[in-house]
Amino acid sequence: MIKNILIGAAVIVAAVLLFKFCDFKKSDEAEISYNTNLIQQQIVNVGKLVVTEGHFSEVITYKNQEKYLMNMLSFEKKALIVVNADVTVAYDLHQMKYDIDEKNKTITIISIPKEEIKISPDLQFYDVEQSKLNPFTGDDYNKINKQVKANLSKKIAKSSLKSNAQNRLISELSKILILTNTMGWKLQYEGKVIESEKELGQQVKM
Repeated sequence: MIKNILIGAAVIVAAVLLFKFCDFKKSDEAEISYNTNLIQQQIVNVGKLVVTEGHFSEVITYKNQEKYLMNMLSFEKKALIVVNADVTVAYDLHQMKYDIDEKNKTITIISIPKEEIKISPDLQFYDVEQSKLNPFTGDDYNKINKQVKANLSKKIAKSSLKSNAQNRLISELSKILILTNTMGWKLQYEGKVIESEKELGQQVKM
């Protein structure tokens, strides 16, 4: 009789322990799933087009000569051109590639899209001089556009526009860093664990 009672008690205790173990495991898995979904949602929120805008102006002089009769006769055309250009530097974070490692609680940013620079110049021509033997043509306008964009590219490189765009990019990516730190996860990029926004900025600007 006592033996049966002890066996019954042992079975009950084993059942309770098994139930608790299964419940704990289920709870742990639910927590991981919840955390992963939360992180994925944050990445979706960050995955947008980050655009920084700027405006540039310049004045250029365009000249061209056509020569005839062994260079004894020439016809020149020239114009003063005022350029106003809107410029955008954009990062399309929809194209960012990443990996979520649930087991090790780690997010790895695999690649960040390169910036896209768009130059939209508006050209105003003044003091235009040309002749019937050397008029302005579509080829001239193509050359002018090419020269304008080359000049503007140099100005953009020397300006703060690209660095401002990078700062905005880092600010967006920091939202993922803040979430991982809060949840006890890790963020990796370029083989390095990122622990602060400063480190993130240093890695992105490498």
